[in-house]
Amino acid sequence: MAVIKEYRTVSEVVGPLMLVEDVQGVRFNELVEIRLHNGEFRQGQVLEVQEDKALVQLFEGSAGINLASAKVRFTGKPLHLGVSEDMVGRVFNGMGEAIDGGPDLIPEQYLDIDGQAINPVARDYPDEFIQTGISAIDHLNTLVRGQKLPVFSGSGLPHKELAAQIARQATVLNSDENFAVVFAAMGITFEEAEFFMNDLRETGAMDRSVLFINLANDPAIERIATPRIALTTAEYLAYEKDMHVLVIMTDMTNYCEALREVSAARREVPGRRGYPGYLYTNLSTLYERAGRIIGKKGSVTQIPILTMPEDDITHPIPDLTGYITEGQIILSRDLYNSGYRPPINVLPSLSRLKDKGSGEGKTRYDHAPTMNQLFAAYATGKQAKELAVVLGESALSDVDRKYIEFTNRFEEEYINQGFYTNRSIQETLDLGWELLSILPRTELKRIKDDMLDTFLKPAE
Repeated sequence: MAVIKEYRTVSEVVGPLMLVEDVQGVRFNELVEIRLHNGEFRQGQVLEVQEDKALVQLFEGSAGINLASAKVRFTGKPLHLGVSEDMVGRVFNGMGEAIDGGPDLIPEQYLDIDGQAINPVARDYPDEFIQTGISAIDHLNTLVRGQKLPVFSGSGLPHKELAAQIARQATVLNSDENFAVVFAAMGITFEEAEFFMNDLRETGAMDRSVLFINLANDPAIERIATPRIALTTAEYLAYEKDMHVLVIMTDMTNYCEALREVSAARREVPGRRGYPGYLYTNLSTLYERAGRIIGKKGSVTQIPILTMPEDDITHPIPDLTGYITEGQIILSRDLYNSGYRPPINVLPSLSRLKDKGSGEGKTRYDHAPTMNQLFAAYATGKQAKELAVVLGESALSDVDRKYIEFTNRFEEEYINQGFYTNRSIQETLDLGWELLSILPRTELKRIKDDMLDTFLKPAE
């Protein structure tokens, strides 16, 4: 067995980085233990090795480190997380240490937090419907088991309420397998952390949830580890314990800011808007850990949440996230200001796998036609409202007025369901039909006649 050496050759500390010289046999990504002069222990990870120098990224920050007396040990293994089924119902910090006052975990195994990419040949196609209880998602932008579907929000919009609602309500229909929610919060305030914990406890959803909370005052470096620790837990519960796991990660923007901070400390050449050039690759190592595996019952489904700086969808973070993931749910500031909750902007939102998770045997056979018709009618109604602003109400035809009535009621009744209403997919579909009955039957061109005969209520 190799002897672990202790080095006292720290030559430089810059921000979250430490340079150790005269090292031997050190490998990229291995875990580092630093003992300070006062006996305190800190952890880090090897970022770069060049000849006999090692660059170490510190998890707990560099404040108080004395270069002359700090002792550094390279453990020879990457950062591991001890996992167990008992993690469900518990709250951990961003590094995977329990902070809820409960008993210590007895790990069943230790897993490398970087995980492994799923072999594309071993992937099973996502095609099972997940019901979130939110009409604008379930019906119009269906979430499918094994999918990654991000929420694009903006500063001050209620994405935390939406995240908590999905965590409470999400369920796989017609399935006897266990469902769990892994919640990773990065760089959030203490107030937001309390909101998530209290909301899940009060509604009983805590019993099937695992929370990892990295607060805004925690070191930025910890933020880089938090989503990986959460995904390692999710993969263990999914592929070892046959659970359906929904991973909600908020806020990915804080994660990317932490990457930028480390990149700047390393004096790397910045990419777009100062973010590192490898931002796309780095994000993909997180998002691509969602999926189903052939022969395994469990699955990992992801809902990453990010706030778009200045509501700019072309910003690098939402831009690159949109490339990697299968669609996006976009929150609208206009709907929010009008008092609609959740303020989901239906028209630019998209779930690329919605056709695979809906229809006969999954939801109901009228799902896709009503979805297409609602989209079309809402878009037409929006145009009619803009026309009315330019030309005045008198320039509108009777059909245009019907579309405006439909659009107003669609926003008021369908989108604006509130954060504590849990609608089944059947209730959502029935509501969709009720709203479509406002329009003349001749306008419902995306639905076949026999389906209209079955579901459409005659106009009064």
